Amino acid sequence: MPAAAVEAAGDPISAMSRSTRTGVGMRRRAILAGLGYSALAPNAWAQSELRGRDTAGDIAILREAFEALHPGLYRYASPEAMNGRFAALEQTWARDQTRAAAYLSLSRFLASIQCGHTYANFYNQRRTVAEELFAGRNRLPFHFAWLDERMIVLRNHSGEARLAPGTQVLSINGRSSRRVLRDLVPLMRADGGNDDKRRALLEVRGIDRFESFDIFYPLAFPNQAANAFALRVRTPDGLTHRLEVAPIDLAARRAQMATLARADNAPAWSLTYPNPRSAVLTMPTWALYNSSWDWRGFLDSAFAEIDDRAIARLIVDLRGNEGGLDCGHEIIARLIDRDLPLAAYERRVRFRTTPGHLNPYLDTWDDSFRTLGEGAEPLGNGSYRLPASAETRAIAPKGPRFRGELTVLIDAANSSATFQFADLIRSHSLGRLFGTATGGNKRGINGGAFFFLRLPASGLEADLPLIGTFPLAAAPNSGIAPDVWVVASVEDIALGRDPVMGAALA
Repeated sequence: MPAAAVEAAGDPISAMSRSTRTGVGMRRRAILAGLGYSALAPNAWAQSELRGRDTAGDIAILREAFEALHPGLYRYASPEAMNGRFAALEQTWARDQTRAAAYLSLSRFLASIQCGHTYANFYNQRRTVAEELFAGRNRLPFHFAWLDERMIVLRNHSGEARLAPGTQVLSINGRSSRRVLRDLVPLMRADGGNDDKRRALLEVRGIDRFESFDIFYPLAFPNQAANAFALRVRTPDGLTHRLEVAPIDLAARRAQMATLARADNAPAWSLTYPNPRSAVLTMPTWALYNSSWDWRGFLDSAFAEIDDRAIARLIVDLRGNEGGLDCGHEIIARLIDRDLPLAAYERRVRFRTTPGHLNPYLDTWDDSFRTLGEGAEPLGNGSYRLPASAETRAIAPKGPRFRGELTVLIDAANSSATFQFADLIRSHSLGRLFGTATGGNKRGINGGAFFFLRLPASGLEADLPLIGTFPLAAAPNSGIAPDVWVVASVEDIALGRDPVMGAALA
């Protein structure tokens, strides 16, 4: 998600009112997310001590809130299994510990739910907590990707020439990078068994203002980045080297971001023409809740221009785009001649109204979420089916019809609205998917509306999604595989090639 909190909050599973997506509600959401956007001081790691006699009550709150409200709590685990996990977390939090240790154990527990929208959101922690846990000088000074279990340098910001793009990092401080990856994967939020998404979250590409690897590496391996990282690397020429690089802080990482912050009214997408017959619509994000940019108007103009130019091939590049608003519906509307049904999933909640004694801990941008299940149909298993609306039933045709060839570039980042878009493209044979498998899961995802559960004694927050989508027929525990698999090689990275775009244009 792009990982900003506002993106997590806006997962468009439900047909929320426009006021919850734009307006005052989303502005409040932006203020919450803004805590994570502040220039945090590059301090050394200062660890607060938490007393078990105080924090044990936090897990009682967590348990009651999740058991009462989380629609996907038992999607991948039985009540008995979840009861055991809650009990183990209660034992851990009954002991004195640092806040860093508490954040790590909470994150591990939340990841075990296997929900891509359930985590101790970096962007929703209090400023003091974010400063303590996330701002240290403990980050690797380069961007990297994982090719299978190999850590490959994408961009070098260390000043060490041997860390050129395409270099493989074999070990960090004596620990193999493969082992580091395997140790961190269980801490990542993702839906079901989609480990491709978990690996993607552990890449550092200069996209997110908080990178998951930057957060969890120093938590899982404390005191390993105090002065220098000792690396063993293999350069693109096949030679192996040992070298040391200095860690960087949060401010330095953000200065290296590939995409700088845009003004609220700045265009988020681009339309280019690599040749006279092809158009490329690049969409790095659909998280446009607080943007005053007229993205619908942009698409209106884009498809009118594509029609005027008689474009034969449209490439929609969604790589790195976790989701946001239902922007993909506006694209699909130009691909169809009749209403396209959206009935492959049903939406469920676990409550009619929130328990009153929990409300002080349930922060949100729209208080109507507290009565989300009123009028929903009971299913007899503790869940309620939300009624369908016009927005969740079908997509209507719109504008000039694009009758050329559609290619959508996908990857493991696509796990929310972009996952749902790829699913529609595949299931209705509207185009072809190029790249690697998506995030998300065919068994459904959770999101749509959120509470930010505030745990009072520890000061930590956990995102709690409220609406679950469930397939109407049996579905595999996986994301969506592309029609054409294209995976970048080490040589592609070293030479700066984009093989996915190359294949789409071939």
